[in-house]
Amino acid sequence: MKTSDFDYELPEKHIAQFPIEPRDSSKLMVLNRKTGQRLHRQFANVTEFLQPGDLLVVNRSRVIPARLPARKVPTGGKVELLLLDRVAPGKWKALVGGKGLREGKIVEFENGLRAEIEKELDGAQRIIRFEQPLGKALKTLGQVPLPPYIHQTLEDSERYQTVYAKEPGSAAAPTAGLHFTPDLLAQLAGNDIGLLELTLHIGLDTFAPVTESDPQEHLIHSEWCQLTSEAAQTINATKERGNRIVAVGTTSVRVLESAARESKTKGLISSFEGPTDLFILPGYEFQIVDALITNFHLPRSTLLMLVSAFANREQILESYHEAIRQNYRFYSFGDAMLIL
Repeated sequence: MKTSDFDYELPEKHIAQFPIEPRDSSKLMVLNRKTGQRLHRQFANVTEFLQPGDLLVVNRSRVIPARLPARKVPTGGKVELLLLDRVAPGKWKALVGGKGLREGKIVEFENGLRAEIEKELDGAQRIIRFEQPLGKALKTLGQVPLPPYIHQTLEDSERYQTVYAKEPGSAAAPTAGLHFTPDLLAQLAGNDIGLLELTLHIGLDTFAPVTESDPQEHLIHSEWCQLTSEAAQTINATKERGNRIVAVGTTSVRVLESAARESKTKGLISSFEGPTDLFILPGYEFQIVDALITNFHLPRSTLLMLVSAFANREQILESYHEAIRQNYRFYSFGDAMLIL
């Protein structure tokens, strides 16, 4: 297995620059793993492929306004911080944009709040210590970060949040969930399709391309997640009565399969809270997830490798090529795929 096995060419015109309206009018490709058959629908028609008793599992993490403009003290030079992970109260791991941001350097924000560069990490990553916890000030100081391949301004930042986002903490959205509307969720509930929420706070490392020639040598960064005991009981009850667990997004997959690693009974799940570094590659045996709703992912990414493990690499790459031919929109604001 080589990283180049997960490469494909995507014309730039297929990278979605804005969210489609309404959310559930996006395209939906349905891939049957057993037969290889592919169908093309609108996302609003996802109910056609879900059955009463199925359980949709979604990530309720909310994107924080993590992009913070600041100035160096005392020179006033402009810098920008992108908060990645809160490592302690008032202390964050961040990406920094600007020169000379060494240990001990002080930066100041628009409201007068100051922060110190406490530690230098790899590349542009730093540990930043704020003079006081950000709290509510983050909402006024920061902006919601968009991926670097999106070049248009987003007028409504809520369009980069799922309609069920509740728990602030992510540097990027769990984008497979962006297709759901309140009306569609109500329709699913009316069809006796359950909805279960878990949490995984997404860091930007998840979307970074794998640079090693052998993907097994790639070090995936950990992300904090939580699955409650009540949620685990609901999932186990669904499995025991023979219904399907439908993961919405690769982040939900990572939480479910991470919790399964902690379970003493194969095929069932335990509660889980803490960091996960689960890296799913082809050959992985899925314990919990029966179906997956996902977007179309970047070449050479760990996310593309995960979906290639859930179906198989050839099926996924053939589906991606078909999506290009059918003018699907790719990446965060793009169209969706349901893998059964």
